[in-house]
Amino acid sequence: MTGAYIFDHVRTPRGKARANGALHSVTSVELLGQVLQQLRDRNGLDTSLVEDVVAGCGSPVGEQGSAIGRAACLYADYSITCPGQQISRFCSSGLEAINIAAAKVMAGQCDLTIGCGVESMSRIPIGSSGGAWSSDPSLAYKIQYIPQGISADLIATRNGISRVDLDLYSVESQRRASHAWEQGYFDRSVFTVIDDIGMPLLSRDEYIRAGTRFEDLAKLPSAFEAMGANAFDAQALLKFPELERIAHVHTAGNSSGLVDGAAGVLIGSKKMGDALGLKPRAKIRSFASIGSDPTEMLTGPTPAALLSLKKAGMNRSDIDLFELNEAFAAVVLVFMSEMNITHDCINVNGGAIAMGHPIGATGAMILGTVLDELERRDKSTSLINLCVGAGMGTATIIERV
Repeated sequence: MTGAYIFDHVRTPRGKARANGALHSVTSVELLGQVLQQLRDRNGLDTSLVEDVVAGCGSPVGEQGSAIGRAACLYADYSITCPGQQISRFCSSGLEAINIAAAKVMAGQCDLTIGCGVESMSRIPIGSSGGAWSSDPSLAYKIQYIPQGISADLIATRNGISRVDLDLYSVESQRRASHAWEQGYFDRSVFTVIDDIGMPLLSRDEYIRAGTRFEDLAKLPSAFEAMGANAFDAQALLKFPELERIAHVHTAGNSSGLVDGAAGVLIGSKKMGDALGLKPRAKIRSFASIGSDPTEMLTGPTPAALLSLKKAGMNRSDIDLFELNEAFAAVVLVFMSEMNITHDCINVNGGAIAMGHPIGATGAMILGTVLDELERRDKSTSLINLCVGAGMGTATIIERV
């Protein structure tokens, strides 16, 4: 097997997913195209050597559908010989795209690839791609489908996690993200998105709420209680009859925010890196995706992490930093408990609760974030993972070179 090395990564700042958000006027193709341009220009790439661009997207429909990886290549003025594709594994699409791009290198079938992701949630709302999960009663009843927010409250209830626990974690996510921006930790990898005439639109994550206090979060209403009362709580309790009720403890303040954004990672063989004068920053050690209970839905991170560790021949103690997408605060707290991880080694620069979760791009974003942090701290290894809709999880282990 050939080693798959990470040479560079970049991301856009995250813009609020609103009609008045800073990135609303920028299409998904343009967002991802600017990421590809940055990777090309920063590394002096001859793009005719890029053998595939694998693009993750959570809602691959409309203007961000139809093989957006190829469309973004053409927008970015890559060589016409550079192919592109599009994959969707819901929230882990960006990380799965990196894993596929790396797998091609590992298999010796490509020498230079890009794994990337994009989501414009202000232009293509979450859930736009539809699907049988929520629209086909025969499947929804068979698997006892409930929306993700209800699943988040379900796992919090089953694990005895309180609203106070969630809000305390979320305040710290906001504090860490604000501190990271103030200290310039993201400066190397976040570029300014521009409009069609080259004017700057956004240079910093727009969703972040610096100075958020516990008291502020405590005032927010439950986000999913009304939804649960509309039959979804009853559906979940059919599967977990040992519960008397579901405590609706997640709010807009302890759940991930809806944002627009894109990110990309340049991956290749050592041989190609040497030929192009590119210094590898990290090696991809292993990756794994798993299926988990579709009703609880958000419990995939632990089994995905354990499988990726097994494939790498590593133990939990071999990992210096963990990065788990903050889809909901309970997801991270459950993972920390199951993996015996303390908060000082996971999501050390905040996460999606503070900065937002652009579904198809987040996996690529958080891999880049933790690579920068490994270098800043002079540490070696990281495990990156995400919970995934419909009951899945995806994990990747990287090691600095």
